[in-house]
Amino acid sequence: MKDTVKLGVILLVISAVAAGLLGFSNAVTSEKIAEADKIANEQARQKLLGEAESFVTFDDSKLQEVAGSGSNILEISEGYDASSNLVGYIFKANTSGFGGDIQFMLGVSTEGHITGIEILSHSESPGLGANLEKSYFTDSFKGKSAKGDLTSASEPTADNEIQALTSSTITTNAMLDGVNKILEIYNSKLAN
Repeated sequence: MKDTVKLGVILLVISAVAAGLLGFSNAVTSEKIAEADKIANEQARQKLLGEAESFVTFDDSKLQEVAGSGSNILEISEGYDASSNLVGYIFKANTSGFGGDIQFMLGVSTEGHITGIEILSHSESPGLGANLEKSYFTDSFKGKSAKGDLTSASEPTADNEIQALTSSTITTNAMLDGVNKILEIYNSKLAN
């Protein structure tokens, strides 16, 4: 009985020390991780809307007003050129893929064209759905009209078609769903 109590106390002390070390490690690294995410988001915004010199992100109430509740949109930023003219919008959103959530950014110009898409994170299958990061897929969004829904095709030719990912129908459809939801909000609330 004495040995059982002694063993229990030893395990309690080891667990407490381990928990303390994990908590300390999290406190030290969480700020650096948040800063790295902020830098990555800023670089993605600049890549998607190269004309923009500065970005203004909607506050929570404006985001709620534009995107509504239950939206896949996490963030909307307005991009302004050096003369403080609005040149477009950057949408940060989630969509549900085959392997889990896919987080991405989509740029839309004030002229109503997609300026690009940037995949921020995903858990899609290597060699299949993970191809959503490849330029042949992401570049197929550039220049497409934001006026209506996009569709996919194995050999896109129409203005509303993007490149389908071979053997990754779920991932392709997830990206289309996420982008089309953004375009619907853009057209109904932000387009001039």
